[in-house]
Formats: sequence, C-alpha cells, structure tokens
Amino acid sequence: MQELPVVSKINEAENEASRIKKPNWLRVKLPIGESYKHVRSLVDTHKLHTICESGNCPNMGECWGEGTATFMILGNICTRSCGFCAVATGRPLAVDWDEPQRVAEAIHLMKVKHAVITSVDRDELKDGGSIIWYNTIKAVKALNPTTTLETLIPDFRGFKDQIQRIIDAAPEVVSHNMETVERITKQVRIQAKYRRSLEVLETLKKGGMRTKTGIMLGLGETKEEVIQTMKDLVAAGTDVITLGQYLQPTKKHLPVQRFVHPDEFAELREIGYEIGFDYVESGPLVRSSYHSEKHVIPGYGKNKWMSEKAIMA
Repeated sequence: MQELPVVSKINEAENEASRIKKPNWLRVKLPIGESYKHVRSLVDTHKLHTICESGNCPNMGECWGEGTATFMILGNICTRSCGFCAVATGRPLAVDWDEPQRVAEAIHLMKVKHAVITSVDRDELKDGGSIIWYNTIKAVKALNPTTTLETLIPDFRGFKDQIQRIIDAAPEVVSHNMETVERITKQVRIQAKYRRSLEVLETLKKGGMRTKTGIMLGLGETKEEVIQTMKDLVAAGTDVITLGQYLQPTKKHLPVQRFVHPDEFAELREIGYEIGFDYVESGPLVRSSYHSEKHVIPGYGKNKWMSEKAIMA
C-alpha cells in the first residue's frame, strides 16, 4: 500500500476524529427556568461577558439555573489563538475602567455566595490587564464582603509584578489552567509554555494563595502524561485540579481524538488524591468553575475522598 503524505495523514485523522459519535454521558439539558432567565437578564443589562457563553460551556444551564456565572473581564476578544478555545482572537477594544464596579454590582444583585472571574489574555497591554484584575477583585470584595471569590487568571507572560497584583488583591482561590500535558502544549496553547504555567502556579503558592488548575482530556495525551502533569503540579504546590473532556467548539478548532470514559476519570480522581492534591474534580463534563464553591474549602475534597475509601474498605 502506498504511504500517504504526512499532511494527508493528519487530515485523515482529523476527519476521522470529527466523525466520532458523542457518547450518552456527554448529553446535557438545555438551559431553562426562572433563575437562568434572571442571570441572563443581569448579564445583558450590565453589559458583562461570561466565559459560560464565550466558551460554550456545557454546564451553563445548570450553573445559571442555580444563579451563578463565571464573569469574563477585559473584553471578549483575546490576543492569543489557542487551538481549543471558542473565545474570539483579534485586536481587543480599549480597557473599560468602569468594568470592575459593574461586575461587583452584578454579583451583588445576583446575591451569590461564591463568584468566579476570568479574563481573556491581553498581551498588548503593558500591565497585561493586571491592574483591572486588581481593581475588580477589590471592587467585588468591597461590595460583597461575604462572597468568596475564585480568579482564573492568564499567565501574564510570567511577569512577577503582574502576578503579585493578584496576590495583593487576595482572592480565596487563584486558578491558572495548564489545559494539557507538556508534549502537546505548543499545539494546544500556541503562545503559552508548560514550564511557565507551572512557575505561575508556584509563584502564587509562595505568595500564600490557594491554587488551582485544570486539564482537558481527549486531545491526544496519554494516561502516563496526565499523571506526570499531575505530579508536576503537586510539586509546584497546586491544591486543586479539575479534569474534564475536551469538546471541539467548531470545525476550525482541534478535533477530539477520543471521548474518555467516566471510569477513567474516576481512576484519575483516585490517582490525583494519592499523588497529593487537596481537591480533585474529575468527570467528562467538568470545567474549571464547576463546583468551584467547594474548591475554596481546604481539606473538603480530600476528607470526602478518605471517607469514601473508609466506607469501601
């Protein structure tokens, strides 16, 4: 048989991946209900961006139905072009200095006990957007003193002074996603670096933060690579990890190489706790902010896991 050119092989693999049928365990309910409509109204009224929408999150119906949402600051146009992400890439609009107060007011109106804030990458800004980040965290805390806060931050190109602004603002949890294993990082996160992300998490931990990260499965990584990544993260002091199935947003994005069975996610949860994480959230539909209100509590995940183990023994 004639050997196919490399490009043809890649295209053939992508076409085959695109034909993989989505399994039943990835089916989600459509967003409905009064709570969902209320959150939708607040987001629209206050001209806010949410990663729930921009990232095509499969849990949007569930989370919004419970009156929670993950807000995305610094606009909805990113300076990076990651192969997995549905957020638009291009030249962002000017910084909106009133945005921090609007986000704080929306969280207040929603009366949420726990909020998540993330952002696009703003590499064109001298401060990387870190000043808006600091202002937003402070505004949310001032108006919502009892609300716990998780911040899902970019890598700020590794600049320590920009990362320090997040530490100084002191949210309860600071998350930065690795997204994938080292071998395919350049393919998945084109402008990012695996080791740089580890350093960001280590810097945050040394600054006294409770740290968190997330990895997507189904992009071509091996189980051994996932375990090695988890070991690297624990060595960097990471407290919380989320593991979820990658879903291709559009045909222009990286194809799904395989759908990981729930049993494999359960196994990785076990391994994660054994390696040393304080909380492991692992499942096909898990995303960074899924159940994040529980990720704030030190010991909650590990204690629950140990109780489960004791019952099974």
